Amino acid sequence: MKRTIMVPALILAAGVATAGGLAYAKQSGAAENDAVSDLAKAKITLVQAVSAAEAQAGGRATKAELDGERGTVVFDIEVVTPDNKVFDVKVDAADGKVLSSKLDQADRGEKDED
Repeated sequence: MKRTIMVPALILAAGVATAGGLAYAKQSGAAENDAVSDLAKAKITLVQAVSAAEAQAGGRATKAELDGERGTVVFDIEVVTPDNKVFDVKVDAADGKVLSSKLDQADRGEKDED
């Protein structure tokens, strides 16, 4: 039951964080143009990106953010698998394709210490 509530809560939190980031970007001059430009290039929703990342890695998303990289806009999503492996998944914000999925050794080590 907790997991079914956690995912929508995380998606909501990511949306609020994105909105807060955009509000901050409006105050910081040059960052405003970058954030607005990145958001305008995103053709898929955060929910669609999270679904693609979770399907790719076989786990649940714990973090997500929209980021401009090398002329493209991607969603950077952290996914934790049932066996506590952490994957960093990049999803193209224009078409929803998974661009990469890499095991995150740093986050995995932190999880193992608990």
